[in-house]
Amino acid sequence: MAMRQGITGKRAVEIIEKFPFSRVLVIGDIMADHFIWGSVSRISPEAPVPVVEVKKESFMLGGCANVFNNIVAMGGKVELTGVIGSDDTGRRLLDDLHNRGMDAKGVIVEAERPTTLKTRIVAHGQQMVRFDREDRRMISEKSIRAIADFVESLRDGLGAIVISDYSKGVVVQPLLDCLRKIIAGRNIVTCVDPKQRDFSFYEGFDILTPNHHEAGIAADEEMSAPDAHIRAGLRIMKKNGFRALLMTRGEEGMSLFEKTGSGMDKKEEIRRTEFPAQAREVFDVTGAGDTVIGILALALAAGASFREAACLANLAAGIAVGKIGTATVTTQELISAL
Repeated sequence: MAMRQGITGKRAVEIIEKFPFSRVLVIGDIMADHFIWGSVSRISPEAPVPVVEVKKESFMLGGCANVFNNIVAMGGKVELTGVIGSDDTGRRLLDDLHNRGMDAKGVIVEAERPTTLKTRIVAHGQQMVRFDREDRRMISEKSIRAIADFVESLRDGLGAIVISDYSKGVVVQPLLDCLRKIIAGRNIVTCVDPKQRDFSFYEGFDILTPNHHEAGIAADEEMSAPDAHIRAGLRIMKKNGFRALLMTRGEEGMSLFEKTGSGMDKKEEIRRTEFPAQAREVFDVTGAGDTVIGILALALAAGASFREAACLANLAAGIAVGKIGTATVTTQELISAL
């Protein structure tokens, strides 16, 4: 197999073959993705809006549960922790997790909180509208403690942790402070999908995976300017203590920034690697960021370098956006893409 952005096909397969023995914990905002599929052939007589004739509906794991699902699809060992409500959506999510062989001990139920539900109406392969049911207030102190206890019970066997922040109230400062203490001094790679405007909120973790809009806001950089993503990435890396930053840039692919060199005799520098977009045709970007961070974390847990893990995540994202809906990628699809 040929070399692809610093990784050979042989090395990629070596990493993928370690997925079943690599353990990842996903922490964050658990959500459900509800899709209503249909077609449009007329305009409503009541208002100038299209009438969607519903053909089918689907209910899928969303938010950090979709990160979990991506790792399951890749054959990795994965645990999930977050908060849901004691409603029908929450019960459906639990059933879905149990059907995937998960005991769901890390899924905390808050009786007064609705389970986050995103409903999308899709006609002729195009998303027409989305409406959300959610409560973005911070989770309770009891829930924070329960999540922290769950993480502590698992930490000895973990290779990587994903912190999936959708700004729905789970990834809050008290929880992150607990996590930093729990994993201090341990060889666990921490990956963050950020939503906060100030990335110092995630100080002390290893790698962030913002899209270029989020990176631009964090770096106070106008991203439409030439080479703006380079300036934004370098500014974020110099300002914060992250070991790496993987910026997703849509049709422009991904940019990896990583710190190299350490110790008294080496000057710390920032190395940049560009990964071109892999999708031949983009149908739906829903959940693509979840695919990226899920495969990235699993590859890092399997012993990949940041560059190797980013390459595999980029390939997986190219496959995911070629599917409609909250899609996952299999190991066979990834190997075929190589």
